[in-house]
Amino acid sequence: MTHPDYPSAYPQQPHGEPHTVPFPAQRPQEWARPPADPAPWARQPEPWVQEPAPWVQEPEPRFQEPAPAATLAPAPEPEPAPAPAKGGRDRYLDLLRAVALVRVVVFHLFGWAWLTVVFPSMGVMFALAGSLMARSLSRPAWSVIRSRVRRLLPPMWAFAAVAVPVVFLLGWKPVREEGIWWFLKLACYVFPVGTPPFPWENGSEGGFLETSWAEQAIGPLWYIRAYLWFVLASPLLLKAFRKLPWVTLLAPIGLTAVIGTGLVTVPGTAGEGLVDFAVFGSCWILGFAHNDGLLKTVPRYLSVSLAAILMAFALWWGSGHLTEEGWNLDEIPLAQATWSLGFCVILLQYAPSWRELPGRLAAWDSLVTLANNRAVTIYLWHNLLLMAAFPIIDLLWDVPWVGDHLGTYIDASYNTLALILIWPLIGLMILAVGWVEDVAAKRRPRLWPNGAARPRARH
Repeated sequence: MTHPDYPSAYPQQPHGEPHTVPFPAQRPQEWARPPADPAPWARQPEPWVQEPAPWVQEPEPRFQEPAPAATLAPAPEPEPAPAPAKGGRDRYLDLLRAVALVRVVVFHLFGWAWLTVVFPSMGVMFALAGSLMARSLSRPAWSVIRSRVRRLLPPMWAFAAVAVPVVFLLGWKPVREEGIWWFLKLACYVFPVGTPPFPWENGSEGGFLETSWAEQAIGPLWYIRAYLWFVLASPLLLKAFRKLPWVTLLAPIGLTAVIGTGLVTVPGTAGEGLVDFAVFGSCWILGFAHNDGLLKTVPRYLSVSLAAILMAFALWWGSGHLTEEGWNLDEIPLAQATWSLGFCVILLQYAPSWRELPGRLAAWDSLVTLANNRAVTIYLWHNLLLMAAFPIIDLLWDVPWVGDHLGTYIDASYNTLALILIWPLIGLMILAVGWVEDVAAKRRPRLWPNGAARPRARH
């Protein structure tokens, strides 16, 4: 089964503290009293400095012991530095997540395999999610897992509440050979510890949707399963990483070399899940390294050089294992694992910490915020909306004059029209069901959370 590229997940928090200027400590009082009749331009004692003790009137001998400490003017307690600002978002990481979402939509529309090389969205998104998970695990592990699962499942339930009845209405029937196991697998739509089942063909030729619509719409739910596996395993993975960081970081690459190349085959959906866990495990753990600051302890030239070697190996391995889809790294597990890890090392090694998008990127601020606040909704529904876009475009043929005079242009720009149409359709879906993400996160439901009311950071 082809595993589509996914970006997923959930908003991150920024790192770093605002620069503070400590309150200047008072200058201690001079040992000797100033001249009795100072010149008018001479500096006068500050009003808060106590007068010299009455017995210290004349200049003291050079080698006389200093006055007791009690006679010195007490310096006031310095004001405590303000607490570091909390909240806010790292806009660089938000930008990466938004770019990954757009790349996934474009890839699923045009099918350009080279996009998996230009920007490996899945690896990037797992690295970002791993960084956030490591940061959250400063709290008790069980509460963090419960929070992540709670935020993940309701949006998926909303999607399943629409998709599952439709596949049954279009003729999906239980597989007799699987018996009760077939019905048990349906529970993965409730708690996706395994890949939710779906029919490879559903409906009929000439219907509103293609007969492969279920595979395209429901198949990407494998990401939800993979994310859930990582969330459940993160407490143990983080302990292992902090004890043996480099071994833990590279271990998934070794596992991929064993089970992702055919050397050892694990059958069934459990095998698929294990391969996905291995392929993107290093990216998830790299997020731990980013959160803990381990990447910053490695000289930049060294980390970039090692990442380049890893990516060169990915290209070499991929060139010898191309599938009928060409350079689609989704179909070449070991190339995907090594290329994604090297790519993410470079992205995170050079990661700035932006409180705001700089320069011309600031014009995209509201869309970046919206994409991050509705990342799960966009991912779950975009494939189904892409398939719905083409029947909508076909309606242009029924518009008077348009079909007769512009039919040639419609045929030639089918995918381009779909690319234009998909964004309004995603916007409508955000309005319709996006608020479920807020309910899952125990926030006040919002229809269009693009951050328009969010105050801009001051500099």
